Amino acid sequence: MTKADLINLVSEKAGITRVKAETVVNTIFDSMVEALMRDDRIEIRGFGSFVNRQYDSYKGRNPRTGEVINVEEKKLPFFKVGKELKDDINKGPQK
Repeated sequence: MTKADLINLVSEKAGITRVKAETVVNTIFDSMVEALMRDDRIEIRGFGSFVNRQYDSYKGRNPRTGEVINVEEKKLPFFKVGKELKDDINKGPQK
């Protein structure tokens, strides 16, 4: 599913225009990005949680040249799936 697909789905299910649905989806995503930038944890019950993971600096290797390079410390967003979502996915589609 793409962002455009999500916008169309929200528009249909909520009975609102596509422009309003796009505003809703963008607001949610922007709020999530801002929270992660503040190092806040995002928890959506039944779905999962997003947290930043901190990685220390290390020496890496350029795969093309073999040159040793310093990789700076960094934070990467990490998603941990919730139990309900995991259970739903493992049930498979309802027939």
